[in-house]
Amino acid sequence: MHTPFPQSRRAPKRVLALSSLCAALAVALPAQAQVTLDVIGPHEYDLPVGFKPFNVFVQYATFQNGSRAWDSRGDDRRAAEKTRTIVGMSKYVRFWTPESNPNIGLAYEVILPEVGVSNDATNTSNSGLGDPLTGPAIWYKPTPNSTLGFQTFFQIPVGNKDVGGGDVWKNLSSLFWDVQFQRFSYTADAGFVFFGESTAADARPATVFHTNHRVGYKLSDAVQPFIALDYERQGSWTNRATGVKVAASRETTAGIGVMFSYYGNQSITVRYSRGVSGEDHGMTNSFNLKYAYAW
Repeated sequence: MHTPFPQSRRAPKRVLALSSLCAALAVALPAQAQVTLDVIGPHEYDLPVGFKPFNVFVQYATFQNGSRAWDSRGDDRRAAEKTRTIVGMSKYVRFWTPESNPNIGLAYEVILPEVGVSNDATNTSNSGLGDPLTGPAIWYKPTPNSTLGFQTFFQIPVGNKDVGGGDVWKNLSSLFWDVQFQRFSYTADAGFVFFGESTAADARPATVFHTNHRVGYKLSDAVQPFIALDYERQGSWTNRATGVKVAASRETTAGIGVMFSYYGNQSITVRYSRGVSGEDHGMTNSFNLKYAYAW
């Protein structure tokens, strides 16, 4: 049975059975495809309190086939431009508990996206660093087998413009929660993406709402399959630089995956996700990898 971190001042041995806090892969992409924070895995928010400080490094990789899109009527159609996107994200997280209050946990993380995009219509490709993200998280445990917390990240517009970076500040803020049962686990979040003024659009894009859910079943200490459900919606807004009104958009995606834990401090998670409904949104068709190492 997977158990939460022990309530002690020692760093837990099996830290990677409890994945680190998530990152905003979707907002690092150059086009509107995939749901914000869909990178999370099972146990993502199964976090400790009362522990010695420790570190986590996470490497994400996502392969997105952008050949389909949702139109304004919710129909799945061929995208105007077929693209293939590969996104890597390198993340460092520092975890600690305040000496003054060992009943809460804290984390601070820095995330650097690496993006590559190929466009079949124009026979071109671009690659470079996306906009980095950084920010804190705080949580507590209402019961020994549950977690409730809040996280907020700022995405800084200093990335490569050819891969969607360098244009607009973003703030990603969300509540997260986790409940552990004997074999089942449930981890989830819900939050918003707030935008600053876009230089390219001469306007502030509409706020995005997103929510992400993972239900896992523990076959053994080393293997846990899971199902995924993700949703996001963005309101309409006007691009003042072009005078074009950007339609409201939404997408719901479903996925399946499995997490492998080994050596007590490492894990690999694989997942496939696909859009099941949407409007005016790129259709998700992605294969996702995640490697995590704690020390």
